[in-house]
Amino acid sequence: MASIENPVKDKADHPVEDKADHNLKDKEHHSVEDKSDNHEKEKEDDSVVDKSDHSVEDKSYHSVEDKSDNLVKEKKDDSVVEKADDPAKNKAVDLPEEAKALLKSLASEWDNIQDADALQVIRLKGAMTNKVFQIKWPTKTGEPSRKVIVRIYGEGVENFFDRNDEIQAFEFLSKNEQGPRLLGRFSKGRIEEFIKAQTLSAPDLRDPSISALIAAKMKEFHDLDMPGPNKIILWDKIRKWIGIAKSLSSPEEIEAFYLDTIDKEIDVLEKELSSNQQRIGFCHNDLQYGNIMLNEESNSVTLIDYEYSGYNPVAYDIANHFCEMAADYHSETPHILDFSKYPDLEERKRFVQAYLSASGQEPSEDEVEQMVQEAEKFTLANHLFWGLWGIISAHVNKIDFDFMEYAKQRIKEYWARKPYLLCSAGPSLENIVAEGIAAPEASNEKQTQDQASSSNRGNPSKTPFFRKFRKLLSLGLFKPRN
Repeated sequence: MASIENPVKDKADHPVEDKADHNLKDKEHHSVEDKSDNHEKEKEDDSVVDKSDHSVEDKSYHSVEDKSDNLVKEKKDDSVVEKADDPAKNKAVDLPEEAKALLKSLASEWDNIQDADALQVIRLKGAMTNKVFQIKWPTKTGEPSRKVIVRIYGEGVENFFDRNDEIQAFEFLSKNEQGPRLLGRFSKGRIEEFIKAQTLSAPDLRDPSISALIAAKMKEFHDLDMPGPNKIILWDKIRKWIGIAKSLSSPEEIEAFYLDTIDKEIDVLEKELSSNQQRIGFCHNDLQYGNIMLNEESNSVTLIDYEYSGYNPVAYDIANHFCEMAADYHSETPHILDFSKYPDLEERKRFVQAYLSASGQEPSEDEVEQMVQEAEKFTLANHLFWGLWGIISAHVNKIDFDFMEYAKQRIKEYWARKPYLLCSAGPSLENIVAEGIAAPEASNEKQTQDQASSSNRGNPSKTPFFRKFRKLLSLGLFKPRN
């Protein structure tokens, strides 16, 4: 995610892949003393994440007012707003000296550059982990300016991923023509090829033709034979993040977000969602619209930003993409998720159909249905993943974004969805999306465990989980606005 200042999308400013503009096929990428990075999760400029969760009740956003609201307000007061530079100033002062030296070295190798020192720096808006800049030089012949992208790594991202792993993935994907080329590295960032394509917007994800392209590209991505062990990273990463979130949070925050309870939920989820029949692949794990670029001339998409990539069940990656349809990170309230935008059953089936068909064989109806259901359950893991990310980010990321409120929505959605997705009794998945989730009414009757087991069949509102959920509601974290 990124510091969001509600930019108006300018197609011309979007990175686009232009091999002719970057005549560097025979150049080794430049490297300047690769020191330990200070990392922070990056999102491409103009990133717009539509993380629509499943619709709840009247399909309008349900805010939560509780003691954690005060925690959110405190975090907002302490936040440091990162403002984008005025492009008209064309300052290079924001770039480290080693980055400037590397840029001048690159520019001096291009024949049509007027002056390698005359670089123009434009701060791109929308990145929530790193600072992202477009660099361009005027040309001798009046041709379009030569451009590259510079990423300055943010602070605190070492909590989320290993930058060396991300660079290794970047280089591998670049060599396999899956993304922009790496042109150079310096201690706190890197220089990338400027891709001639437009970054998608939130509504683009709902376009059936674009969605089919994304599904096919995702299948191609999952089938890559990435070097290294193909071990699932999801569960270990969530467990690690719980520990980090606890260490950074105050006792009040730990209580407000029920981090001790969530700690136990991971074992349950891993057991429920693991099976020998799962398809495992190299996953992007952050496929929001800002990380997808469309080249309209070739009618193709490119996936960018691989910080969270790694081997996982492919259904998790699909689930993450579906959840991304609920947010608009370029709106006036970029942290607010609109759960009504979560794709309905028909849309999810269409996406999975396109995904499975990309292998060249038409999938059976049962195969499509199975993957749709598997992805739906993995939305639970996705809510916890990004909920914990939000809690940690609130402590380590100074970008002007309400991370705590974002985290609260993801954690709330986890608890709201879990009984329907993991319990055998209850309405169908489609009814959940259509009808929403209402908090169950408390029962005054005391029943023995055997009586409860007998009477609760077919009535999830009286299950032990819902009694616990009612307790959570009474404590305030998940109390609806009205």
